Amino acid sequence: MQTKTVKKKLVLKRSVKQFITRFLVSIIVFLVGLILIKGNPNLKTNFLKNIYEKNFKFTKVKNLYQKYFGNILSIEKVITEEEPVFNENLNFTEEEAYKDGVCLSVSDKYMVPILESGIVVFIGPKDGYGDSVVIEQINGIDVTYANVDTSNLKLYDYVEKGKLLGEVKSNKLYLIFQKDGQNLDYKKYI
Repeated sequence: MQTKTVKKKLVLKRSVKQFITRFLVSIIVFLVGLILIKGNPNLKTNFLKNIYEKNFKFTKVKNLYQKYFGNILSIEKVITEEEPVFNENLNFTEEEAYKDGVCLSVSDKYMVPILESGIVVFIGPKDGYGDSVVIEQINGIDVTYANVDTSNLKLYDYVEKGKLLGEVKSNKLYLIFQKDGQNLDYKKYI
């Protein structure tokens, strides 16, 4: 019994030390970046141009952070077996080109699965589409899901492939695929 308690304390101590180390390294990298931007006008101009004029890729930053620092909190999973509650593929009966994307005919109250993991970068109405959600996928493609009730999502939520996005408001689901502001052919992605 005592060895289990000692092991748990050691794991907790190691987790706390790793968190503090990651936190301090993140602060140092942030401060060094600020000093470099403050001291070099060209670097500052390039930084502002890339942040304010281009589409900022949140998923790239998240992937870089996880690659070099791991997860934000390194707490071991308590649950060893996970069973997904919702893990579906996209099912539809008809497809037709619509404006910049595709209109899919689905059943009423269809539960829309997420096509690829990513970060929610927009929630709101879009002209001709209704309530929409834009997800910046890990692969760099922005997908707009339109005519969907997404009351369970918030801006900058991380969503996983196959999980529930929301429910369609009628029997139509609109999808738009874009990369760097250019529309992509939907046939490759659905």
